[in-house]
Amino acid sequence: MTEEPRQPILEHLNELRWRLVKSAAALTVGAVIAFFFRDWLFDLLESPYRQAIDNTDALAQFQVTEGFSVAMRLALFGGTLLASPVLLYQLWAFVNPALTARERKWTVPIVMALAVLFSGGVVFGYLILPRGLEFLLGIQSGLDPIIGVSSYISLALRFLLVFGLAFEFPVFLFAASAAGLLSSQQLSKGRRWAVLTIVVVGAVVTPTGDPLTLLALSVPLYLLYEATILLVKLVLRK
Repeated sequence: MTEEPRQPILEHLNELRWRLVKSAAALTVGAVIAFFFRDWLFDLLESPYRQAIDNTDALAQFQVTEGFSVAMRLALFGGTLLASPVLLYQLWAFVNPALTARERKWTVPIVMALAVLFSGGVVFGYLILPRGLEFLLGIQSGLDPIIGVSSYISLALRFLLVFGLAFEFPVFLFAASAAGLLSSQQLSKGRRWAVLTIVVVGAVVTPTGDPLTLLALSVPLYLLYEATILLVKLVLRK
């Protein structure tokens, strides 16, 4: 009698293990493919730096292993993007049996919204990155910037990741509203707190820390907040 209740838990753990194995395999394959395109990824990420300094000076390499480290990070970054459909599917397949019919109805739209908003945030961050770099590199005159490649790539990837993840927050607000935890009236009344939260969190997580980037992040996030209120009113009216 004591073993029967444990069996479902063991089955769930076994399924979770295989989902993780499949996710790791997809990530590995994606990283291997991205490794062969690492030069293209590097040129893509280096472009905002060249726009900011307005010349063709290359990033500097200060350590022997720095090039290898950058190549591995680029491969992991590209591999994660390539494997993201598989990763999202494995997550959905694992939680799907536990969802009700009403919750399953929202699963596919929410997953699609997560993917679209994350991609939109990354693209928007990529367009903003040159302006942020230009501000930071030009705030003090008389300096000749010599930027290490490892330092810059880390900054650029964190910058894009922050914008991508920040653009996801409307999905969680909508999901909470769909679950009955929030209403459009509560979201409307919380505008002041939303503005304060967006600015404070943006100031903390923004890698560059400059006011231009903070403004560029805060304004679209507030617009997304307003769009979420409108979407909740229209879609969840019933």
